[in-house]
Parts: sequence; C-alpha cells; structure tokens
Amino acid sequence: MLTGLPLPRSAPSGQGGAVVDRGVLYHLLTWAGVSPATANTVGGLLTEPLVAVGVLLVAWLIARFERRLSRRIVASLRLVSPLVRSTPRGGDRVRTITGAVDALFRVVIWVTALLVVMGQLNVHLTPFVATATIIGAALGFGAQTLVKDFLSGILIIAEDQYGVGDTIEVNSLVATVENVTLRVTRLRALDGVVWYVPNGDIRTVGNHSEGTSQAVIDLQLPSGSDLRQAGRLAEEEGAAMAADPDWAQELLSPPVFSGAQAEDAGTVTIRVLARTPPGHHFRVARELRLRILDRLVREGVAWAPGPGATAPGAGNADGGAGGGALSEDG
Repeated sequence: MLTGLPLPRSAPSGQGGAVVDRGVLYHLLTWAGVSPATANTVGGLLTEPLVAVGVLLVAWLIARFERRLSRRIVASLRLVSPLVRSTPRGGDRVRTITGAVDALFRVVIWVTALLVVMGQLNVHLTPFVATATIIGAALGFGAQTLVKDFLSGILIIAEDQYGVGDTIEVNSLVATVENVTLRVTRLRALDGVVWYVPNGDIRTVGNHSEGTSQAVIDLQLPSGSDLRQAGRLAEEEGAAMAADPDWAQELLSPPVFSGAQAEDAGTVTIRVLARTPPGHHFRVARELRLRILDRLVREGVAWAPGPGATAPGAGNADGGAGGGALSEDG
C-alpha cells in the first residue's frame, strides 16, 4: 500500500453499496483525485484483464525456458557408462523423448494458465474441475498397467537400453528386437516366433549387441584326458579359425583356453573363450566348438581308443560335447 494514499471509503448514498477495494490501482486513482466509485469501476474493468495478460506473459516465458529443462531431464535419465560410446541411435531417441516431454510440459503450462485466466475473469470453474476429477479417477483406476508400460517405454528409449536389430535376453527369452514403441517391444526368437512384450513387464534385460561379446565354449572330456594338451589343441584351432578369411572379422582376438571349469563323475569340463563383435558370439561358439572337437578326435586326446570307446560328444545331435554359456550357443 502506498504511503499517504486515502483509505477506501463507502460510496455516497445513491451511488450503490460499499466500494470494493481494488488494490494498488484503486488507491492510485483515489490518490489522483478520482472518486471512489469511479476508481472502483475502473479497477473492476482493468484489474482482471491486466492480471490475465500478466499470467499469459509468465506462461509464455516459462514455455520459452521449459525446453532446456526438458533436455536436462531426459539427459539425466541416460545411464550411459563411460566405457560405452553413445550411439547415433541413442542421440535420436533422446531428441524424440525430449520433444514428447517438451510437449507434455507445454500442455500443463498452458492449461494451468488458461484456468487461472478464467478464474480472473470470474468464469465458474467448478464444472471443469469436477469433470477433470472424474476423468482422472477413471484413468487412474483403469489404465494403471498402460501407464506403467508407457513410463517403462520412456525410460527404455531414453536410456537406449536396446534398439532395433539388437539381440537381447529378457524373461529367459533370447531374441532379436524388431520394433520398440512406448508401450511394447516386438521380438523375434531364434525359431521365428514373434513375441510382443509389454515394456512394463521388462524388469531385467541383457543386451548381447552392446559393446563386445564373448563366445563361451564348454567341453566335457572324460576324466583322465590330457587337459593341457586339449587346451593347447583348442587354442591352435582357435588361432587357425582367426586366420581363416571367412572368420577373421568374427574374432577380435585369438580364442584362449581358460582351464578346467568343473569336474563331475567321470567327466571334466574345460572352457575356451573368444572375443567377438557384438551379437556374433553364438555362431562363433558353434563353429569353434565343432572345430575343436574334430581336432581332439583326430589327435586322440579326448579318450583312450578301445572296445566300445566313443568320441566325446558322440550321440549329441549338434556335434558338440556340452553346451556353451547359453543354450543358443549349441
């Protein structure tokens, strides 16, 4: 309140009831010598429109700076390890999600500003609020799963957890991603079956196509086999495979023998590791297992020849003794 300005007075008889105090504008007018009734009328005509214009101006300014806030929010969601390079696909997804978050914030800002303006113009808002409350309650109870799927989809896309063409493992299913939307992920399994997995059901996911992969070849040999010689022969076959022009691009380094992995009744499991480009470890493991077994058979290392003796892995349909780290390796 301005110092020295006259206090609001009641309107003279015949000019209506009590004069309503319109705030600073009313006091400025009465201080300038305008009659209280006139000041009241002018304040009523100008105060609400000026406040409405001010609200719209503030909403416009907030909307101007809101896009920067959206970028920061989406960027904070990206859990990219310093050891993993950001992919162009991930950058495109961040821009897409930023646009969606930006549009959502703008809707909230302008709807709020519109409601405030309507309130300043003495528009009765009770029907709007009641309708919005009913609709919000209905959506809240009826679309909980849908909202969960959408929120999970936003995080999957913003964090670039996987994309089209990646081989992922989710819910004990190893498959290739064919499409990713905000609600569902479409996968194609190795047997050709197409799976539609709601994003809200994806709690843990493994991406075989991110960074580098490693083929894990476990071989079961009879107890008493010369394991060191078997490991040396396995590394020789791995080096020969790495020198093969047809497989040179599939191996980032020569396979290595990592030793005996486990011992069971009558068998010993040895392991060979091979680093491959992302997603190539399945086919590398199958080929390398076949080559190693053939070499052990030729060298006679894996078993002692004799009546009834069989080669390691005999009777195994895929030609390999023991599976790899994943069932798809065999």
